[in-house]
Amino acid sequence: MRRGLAGLGFVFLTMSAWVLGHTAGGDISPVRPKITGIDHVRLYASDVAKSRKFYGGTFGLPTSGGNCSGDPRTCFAVNGSQYVELEAVPSPAPQNWVAEIAFATEDAAGLANYLSAHGVNVAAVALGNTGPTEFEVRDPEGNRIAFVQRAARGTDFKVSPKQLSTRMLHAGFVVKDIAAENKFYRDVLGFRVYWYGGFKDKDIDWYELQVPDGGDWIEYMLNIPANADHKELGVQNHFSLGVKDANVAAAELKKRGWKKFDGPEVGRDGKNSIDAYDPDGTRVEVMEFTPRQTPCCHAYEAAHPSP
Repeated sequence: MRRGLAGLGFVFLTMSAWVLGHTAGGDISPVRPKITGIDHVRLYASDVAKSRKFYGGTFGLPTSGGNCSGDPRTCFAVNGSQYVELEAVPSPAPQNWVAEIAFATEDAAGLANYLSAHGVNVAAVALGNTGPTEFEVRDPEGNRIAFVQRAARGTDFKVSPKQLSTRMLHAGFVVKDIAAENKFYRDVLGFRVYWYGGFKDKDIDWYELQVPDGGDWIEYMLNIPANADHKELGVQNHFSLGVKDANVAAAELKKRGWKKFDGPEVGRDGKNSIDAYDPDGTRVEVMEFTPRQTPCCHAYEAAHPSP
């Protein structure tokens, strides 16, 4: 059970990029622009050809269209605005093979100014001639987080009849210091509690936070041993695709000859899901949008996403 910006020019931030508000004391401070959902996840791959067969073949995700158009990396469109992309694993290999989680925002330059004003070290905002405006930061535990502003949703995306899912729901990663991470994601960025729970009713092993202006979320994977190996970390550092019926998704995977998955099983969060693993052991959780039963531990605090 589950539980670089190459090729872009740089634009330095100016006062014209600020969205301004006022603090109680009268000081001018930037207002946080909207963060509406997950734009993409980037995964490390030891053999891109094998991973291409998994994501493009077994999961049936198109390799072009939507925001994959013009992407120099190997890319798989989930819908017109969300995608999964692959990057060759560096040497030495990192512990976390979820290389980047990127969020969509309405104003990347304004968000960069907002984060800088709150003491976050922000890289220069990168502006492509025809591509998105984006920048990267590192969260308190060093995870690579990006924020992307796009002019419009990709209009050339067409749903493939082979797609197992057309919606990315969340991304999860190991967290050691929940207080430090919450200061960044909750206090600064405005993420809000969606659900939390554990293997035992009084424990917290999974802590989920929705983006402030949408239904996608991140998941802290807590209480993971410091000496966890690559296999265990591949289970914990993951992303999720939404489906209406996980049983149907499981049957389709078997039909396609992929039998290396766990479930379907209703988890402690009340949702039915399956766990599949790419060729490098990174978990892809295929999860239903809404719970089938009451979750353990804590009630959901926000609305569930829709297909």
